[in-house]
Amino acid sequence: MSDINPLLQKFDHPPFSKIKTEHFKPAFQKSLKAARKEIESIVSNSDSPSYKNTIEALEFSGNLLGRISSIFFNLNSAETNPEIQKLAQEISPLLSEFNNDLLLNTDLFKKIKYVFDNRTSHHYSEEQLTLLEKIYKNFTRNGANLDKEKQARLREIDKLLSLASLKFGENVLAETNNFELHISDESELEGIPNSVKDSARELAKEKAKEGYILTLDYPTYIPVMKFGENRDLRKQMFLGFGSKAFKNNEFNNEKQVLDIVELRLERAQLLGFDSHADFVLQERMAKSIDNVESFLDDILEKALPAAEKEIQELKSFALEKDGLKKFQKWDKAYYTEKLKQKTFDLDEETLKPYFELNQVIKGMFEITANLFKLRFEKDESLEVYHKDVVTYKVFENNKYLATLYADFHPRPGKRDGAWMTTYKDQYKHDGVEERPQVSIVCNFSKPTKKQPSLLTFNEVTTLFHEFGHALHAMNANTTYPSLSGASVYWDFVELPSQLMENWCYEKEALELFAKHYETNEVLPLDYIEKIKRSSNFMEGIQTTRQVSFGKLDMAWHALKSTKGITDVKAHENIAFASTELLPELDTICMSTAFGHIFQGGYSSGYYSYKWAEVLDADAFELFKKEGIFNESVAMNYKENILQKGGTIEPMKLYKKFRGRKPDPEALLKRAGLI
Repeated sequence: MSDINPLLQKFDHPPFSKIKTEHFKPAFQKSLKAARKEIESIVSNSDSPSYKNTIEALEFSGNLLGRISSIFFNLNSAETNPEIQKLAQEISPLLSEFNNDLLLNTDLFKKIKYVFDNRTSHHYSEEQLTLLEKIYKNFTRNGANLDKEKQARLREIDKLLSLASLKFGENVLAETNNFELHISDESELEGIPNSVKDSARELAKEKAKEGYILTLDYPTYIPVMKFGENRDLRKQMFLGFGSKAFKNNEFNNEKQVLDIVELRLERAQLLGFDSHADFVLQERMAKSIDNVESFLDDILEKALPAAEKEIQELKSFALEKDGLKKFQKWDKAYYTEKLKQKTFDLDEETLKPYFELNQVIKGMFEITANLFKLRFEKDESLEVYHKDVVTYKVFENNKYLATLYADFHPRPGKRDGAWMTTYKDQYKHDGVEERPQVSIVCNFSKPTKKQPSLLTFNEVTTLFHEFGHALHAMNANTTYPSLSGASVYWDFVELPSQLMENWCYEKEALELFAKHYETNEVLPLDYIEKIKRSSNFMEGIQTTRQVSFGKLDMAWHALKSTKGITDVKAHENIAFASTELLPELDTICMSTAFGHIFQGGYSSGYYSYKWAEVLDADAFELFKKEGIFNESVAMNYKENILQKGGTIEPMKLYKKFRGRKPDPEALLKRAGLI
C-alpha cells in the first residue's frame, strides 16, 4: 500500500479513485484517535463549562471520523465486496466502543449537565436550545446515569447489535445475489416486457449460459410478477423473494432477528423503558405505543373493508378470465395489473417509453427550478465510486448550494431498494459555511443495446421520493450538522420525500418530463387522466399492506418480554393476523429480510410512512389550492420545512408552514377511502 492514505489527506469531495479497501482500517484508527483527543481536550479544559467550550466543541468534534464513516458505510451499501464486508465486521465494534466511551464519559456528562441545568440564565437561540437538549438527552438515553456495571453491559449490547445488524444485511444481499432462475425456453417468459428479457439474456451471456437468467433485483422481479403469464414462473420468483434469509442454510436470519429484538429490549429496559418502542417513541412525533397503534388501527378500520372487497374483485376477475379457482399471493400483482389495464385501458408497458430515465431527471430538475429556484449542472470532474454514478453541482441563484451523486442501476455489490444518504452535511463553523454532498441510490433497469433505461410509473414516483429527501438535505440552512437536513424526527423525515411524489400525478408537471423517448411526443392527455384516475386503484389493499408492515414492526419492538418467542414465523403470523387477505405460506417470511427495521433506522418507526402521508396529503392540498408551482407556497415550504432541518420541533414547523395542525382526513380523501 502507498504511504499516502487519501482518506487522511485534506479533501472536500470523496477521492474515490484513490481509495483502496486497505486504506480504511488505518484511516479509522487514526481518525478515532484524533476524535478521542478532541473529546479529551473538552474534558480537560479548566474553564467553567459553557455552550461554546462544551456543547459546540462536542458538536464539531470527530469531523474526520464522520466523513470516513460516511464513505465507508455508503460503499458497503452501494458498492460492497467480501473485503469491505469483512472490514465492516471489524470496524463496527470499534465505532460502537468509541460511541459508548463518549456517551458514558462521566466527566464530559458533568460538563454537559452543568450547561443544561443553567440554560435559563442565558439567552440561547431556539436552535442552540434544541442542540443542547438533543445532546443532553443523547447522553441520558444512552446510559450516562447508569452505574458502572450496567454501563458495561450497555457497551456489550451495542457491540453485539452492530454486528447482528451487519450480518442481517449481508445475509439478505447474499440471498438476493445467489438466486438465479435459468430459463432456456423463451415461451416461459410470455408477457414479460422485452426490456426485462433483453437484460436477462445479456446476464445469461455474461455467465456463459444459453437463454435467460432472472434475478430478484427489483427491475426484474417486479415486471415478472406483474406481467409474467407463466403462473409457475411467478410462483418460483415469489417464493424465492419471500424466502430470502429464511431457508435452512448459512444465510438464515432467524437468529439475527431474535438476537436483535432481545438485545434492543434489554437495552431499553436497562435505560428504564418498558420496551424498545417506548424508548424510540419518546423522540418521535407520535410519542407513545398507544398513539401508534391507534393511528394504525384507525387507518385499518377504513382500509380493510375496501381491501377485502378489492381482493374479491381480483378473485372474481381471475376466475372469469382464466378459470383460476385458488387465488394465491403470486397472483395478486399479475391480476391487479390485468384488471387495471381493463378498467382504465392503461398498460404500464405502454407508459414506459414516456418515462426515459434521463428525460425524467431533466423534468424533475425543471420542476425543482420552478418551485425552489435551483439549477443542476452535470459535473464530470468529480470522482465516483462506480461508472454508473452521475454527479451534479446544484446552484441557487448562481450560488453553489450542494453536490448530488445519482446512482440508479442494480449490480451485485449493491443492496436492493432506494435510499438517500450524505457524504457531508451542511453546517456553519468558524465563519465558514460547509455545503452538503448528497447521494440518491435506486435500482432501475439498466439501458440495453436496444433501448435506454425506461421507468415504470412506480419507479418515477420512487425517484421523486428519494429526490424529496435529497432536497431536504441540499436546502439545509442550519448552524449545527446534527440538526441539518433530514436530521429530524423519524416520523417527520418522510414528509419532504412523499410530498414530491404528488407532482408525478399533475398534468403541468408530467408535461415537463413524460415524453416518448423515440418521438419526443408528450404523454397524451387521456393517459394523464388515466394515471390520475388509477392512482387510487386497489388503494385498500395497498394501505392494508403498509399498515401490516407497521404492525409487524410494533409486534417485534413493543414487546415487554421475549420469553417464549422462539419462532420468528409464528410471531410474524400473529402480527399479520388482522391484515392477512390471502392464504399464508409456510416457506416465506418477511421479518428475515425486513431491512428497514433490522438493518435500517426504522425500528418502531415503520408507521411513519403512513404518518407522513397524512402530512404530505394535507401539505399538497395547499399547493393544489394555490397552484402546484405557486412561488409563495413553495418558498414558505422551503423556508419553514426544507431549510430548518431539526432545529425546531416538527409540529411547530408544520404549523408555521400550514398555519394549523395537519388534517388526517386529507389522506383518506386522497386515497378514496372516505
